[in-house]
Order: sequence, then C-alpha cells, then structure tokens
Amino acid sequence: MADNSLQENRLSLARASLREALARYSHLRQGTKNSNNTELEAALQYQLDILTSTSEKLDRNVIRIAAFGMVSRGKSAVLNALLGQKVLQTGPLNGVTKWPRSVRWTIPSIPTAEGTEKIQVELIDTPGIDEVGGEVRGDMAKQVTRQSDLILFVVAGDITRTEYQALCELQAAQKPLILVFNKIDLYPELDRKAIYQSLQALGNSEQLADATDSEDLGDRQNNSSDQSTPKSPAKTAKSLEIVMVAAEPAPVQVRVEWSDGSVTHEWESPPAQIDQLKHKILTILNREGRSLLALNALVEARDAEANIARQVLKLRQTEADDLIWQFAKYKALAVGLNPVAFLDVMGATVADLALIRSLSRLYGLPMTGYEAGKLWQTIFSSAGGVLLGELGSSFLLGFGKSAAAVAPQIGFSTFAGVAVTQASLAAYGTYAVGRAAQVYLEKGCTWGPLGQNTVIQEILATIERNTIIDRLQQEFKI
Repeated sequence: MADNSLQENRLSLARASLREALARYSHLRQGTKNSNNTELEAALQYQLDILTSTSEKLDRNVIRIAAFGMVSRGKSAVLNALLGQKVLQTGPLNGVTKWPRSVRWTIPSIPTAEGTEKIQVELIDTPGIDEVGGEVRGDMAKQVTRQSDLILFVVAGDITRTEYQALCELQAAQKPLILVFNKIDLYPELDRKAIYQSLQALGNSEQLADATDSEDLGDRQNNSSDQSTPKSPAKTAKSLEIVMVAAEPAPVQVRVEWSDGSVTHEWESPPAQIDQLKHKILTILNREGRSLLALNALVEARDAEANIARQVLKLRQTEADDLIWQFAKYKALAVGLNPVAFLDVMGATVADLALIRSLSRLYGLPMTGYEAGKLWQTIFSSAGGVLLGELGSSFLLGFGKSAAAVAPQIGFSTFAGVAVTQASLAAYGTYAVGRAAQVYLEKGCTWGPLGQNTVIQEILATIERNTIIDRLQQEFKI
C-alpha cells in the first residue's frame, strides 16, 4: 500500500494546481459577457464550469466509479450488489436506466493521514450503450467518463463488436477499467471458464484486430444484422482487470420439508456473488485511490484549461491581430530610421518581448519571465530563420545606414534602400514572434511550477511499481 502521506501530498499538489488555474481565469467570467460571439462565450463558460466542478470534486475527496455496458447486462444490479441493497431500479425489461444516476457508497474506512478528510465514493449508473441514440449517447458517455475515476464495464458473456468498440473508446479516456463478467450463475463451469479465457484474450492486440471481423469475439459466430458496424481500430486492451460476479442470481427452486411431513417447493434467490469485485475495488482505493483522484482531476483540468485558452484566442483574435500589426508597424519605423546598429538589435528584442507581454495581458493567459525565455527557444526553432536573418541584418544593414548617415557622399538613396530592407525584415520578424507567442500561450498554460502537466509529471515520477497507475501512465499524454 502506498504511503498515505505521499498520496495526500499528491492531492495537495493537485488542489494547488487547480486553485491557481481558477484564480488565473476568474476575470474571464465577467469578460465573456461583453463578447458579441455568444457561441464562443457559451463554450468558454462551459469549460470554466468544468474547471470549477473538478476543483470542488477534488476538495470534497470524491472518487466516482461509473458502470457502463449494453442493456440487460446487469449494470444496475452490480451497483446494487456493491451497495448491499436495491437502490437502483432493475427489471426484466431492457433499458430501465434512462439517464445517469449517482449514489453514495458507504465503504469500510480507507486509511487517511492524520488531520485529513476521508475519501467519499459515488457509484454512477448509466443507460445501455446501445440504447441511447448516437450523438446523445456519445455526449452522455463522454461527460460521465470525464467525471469518473474508475470504470466498470459490465458484460454478461462473450463480448460483442459493439461492446468491444465501446471498451476501446473508454480505455482511450486514460481511466483505470475493470471488466465485470456478470451473470456467471447462468453458465456451466466449463462454459464460464471458456468465456473468461476469451475475455482474457482481449489483451492480445493481434487477436483483437481479427476478432472485430465477427459479431461475437468468443465463438466467432457472424451475425448478419450487425455487418454494417464499422471495424474498430486494432487497439490493445491495456491494464485489463477481469472479475466474475453474479450480481442478481436467478431464483432457484428449493425443496421445503415441514414438521407435519409435507413437502413443498419454493423459489429462492441466492445471495449475490460480488465479494471478488468489492475486494478488487477496495484494494485499488486503499492502495492508490487518492493518487487516482489527483491524476484524473489534473487531466480533466488540463483539457479544460487547454480548451479555455483556445476559446480565449478565438474571442480575442481581431484585437490580437491589430496589436501584432501595430507593433510590427512601429518596430519597422523605429528600426528603419535608426542609424545605430547596436540600438537596432536592442530595440528589436525589447519590442518583441513587449509584444509577448502585451498579448499575454490581452488574453489574460500566464506568461512568466521563465516562460518568456522558453518562448524564445520555441521561436528560434520554428521561425528561427526569419529572426536570425533579422538580427543578423540589424548589424550588417545597420552599419550600412550608419555609413550613409555619416558620409553624405554615399547618398540618401543608399540610406533609404538599406532602411526599407531592414524595416521589412523587422516587421515580418515581429509578425512571426506574435504568431509563435499565440501558439505558446494556447499550449503553455498547463506548464509552469503548478501547471497540470508539471504536477502530473511529478506524481508519475513517484508512482509505485505494479499499480494500475503504473500500468496506465503511458496513457497520461504529456
């Protein structure tokens, strides 16, 4: 089990990162009301709400576990079995669950460091992945997946192509996933073992690629009604944990002998076989629950902050273009008229740095001195030819202007020609700097001492071996 104090430190880092991000964008809530672009304004407000809700979830120490699966696979029954009581509605008809619903799960206490709050767990039930219409289903699934820290994917036998495609999409969300094989009471022992081995084979990428050609991955039987389903990409099912359960076993008939010698037969519901799944979840939560909570919050906040930066750049595009060309115009004028080469170089550098700072203030996006220096590295690698040419010509052409200025016999036309050439290079160089700054301001907001990418790297560097996060960390894209 991971050191509790270490996990608490990871949570503290994540909280500090999200609070800094919220403080950074607090001015945007009022600023967007003055925008004429209501569509962009709504998109920006949505991302700000995601950032706020993620921070609140982290502050409340809430771990969310979501159950996905096709209709009639027993998702609600599995969650009821974990809860120990029938809270979520189940029934013989398909599609009893119409909308996602969350319930609090009271579990045995998870050890905490002294003075820290206990972890709370919420279970989220979802409609069948094949029940809700395409776009609505996709949006609903993405929203629930984004909010979840652990995913239960419930099947009731050999996995179908639709289930496989949904499984791949869920795994792409960078969340730990447990494959729950439910209704094992309906299968003889040999069939149950064969299905379990078939599910285990999902870890073989080559078999996955071939298996999607059939409707049923276990027995390879084709179903003509599903032939129109597109083949999903060959993707290895990474870190796949498989647990067998019988959440709501079918009633069995029992013989009852009474004291008067009479015999009757009654139907009795066996107890749920859920202990293996409960033990698996509690082991994950005890060992790395806080680390999962921290990392998932950071990933969610990172995506939200990147989207915020993208929307801000769109909202301020016209003002930014005017600002860049204004700097380019005045820089070109100053460089063209100045006869001293050294002042050309110094002035051009100062002007470009001032442009970067001005863009940062316009967008309300962070730009520290360290980040401004890092931006120069980006500029020189992406637009280095232009800028190096500008700075180099500042010396060469600047000396030419100086000679023309101090030696009238050279002529004004020479001075003017050199000045125009240098001014053009200076203006284009400023334009390149402005565009590079926009790219960096959009992508660089998640870096810095408490940026989400920086904190994610720090956490992953200290993750214990042979944990779910250790197996998943290649999925945390940085």
